[in-house]
Amino acid sequence: MASTTKSPSYILRYFDIPGRGEMSRLLLTAANVEWVDEHPEWPQEKSNQPFDRLPVFIVKSEDGGPDCVICESGNIERYISRAHGLLPADLKKSAIQEQLRDQLAEVVDTFFIYYNAISEEDKKARLKEFEEILIKIIAVKTKIIKENGVPGRLFGDSLSYADMAACAFYRSLILGYGTFRKDLIDIVKPKLTPEIIKLISTVETDPALSKYFSKAKSLSAELSA
Repeated sequence: MASTTKSPSYILRYFDIPGRGEMSRLLLTAANVEWVDEHPEWPQEKSNQPFDRLPVFIVKSEDGGPDCVICESGNIERYISRAHGLLPADLKKSAIQEQLRDQLAEVVDTFFIYYNAISEEDKKARLKEFEEILIKIIAVKTKIIKENGVPGRLFGDSLSYADMAACAFYRSLILGYGTFRKDLIDIVKPKLTPEIIKLISTVETDPALSKYFSKAKSLSAELSA
């Protein structure tokens, strides 16, 4: 007998740029579920958020009201992934993909330390730290892609959680945080390997994500410009 249970619908609150909400957008699109992308007025609506920051994820009940409110980007991503089978069922395989996502958070944190540096001397030191960790992350993922043997894929031959996390990271870094630092693309682009560029292109053209990328700005186009 067919189930009469309705699929859950969601609200994702984040700024209208790629950033800490980008991975959740890709996951929701890949899950093919009903969701709304909300962009609160900021800082006017800051105090209305559970922890005064974004992203915020709302799981709606069948009557349309909020059933559960979830915060912290990594936590939101894991909820969506586990609710809709976007992570491997095998715990070890899942952990391997999740650690690749978590490593990216350190790069973002290092970027903002650089961005907020005041003195020129401190900026140079922080930029060096940012570039070093970025180069390391790129090297690690490039090696995994080569070992996987499928161009544009970190694991297997189809879209994975790790693929989306990597693509969302570079989109956030260049298209999102690059709005704060216009020179960021000049810092990041020369460091990207052909394997990483192919991964970005492969994810942005994946049929499972076409609904999102038919409207979102293309990082692949930005990199080839």
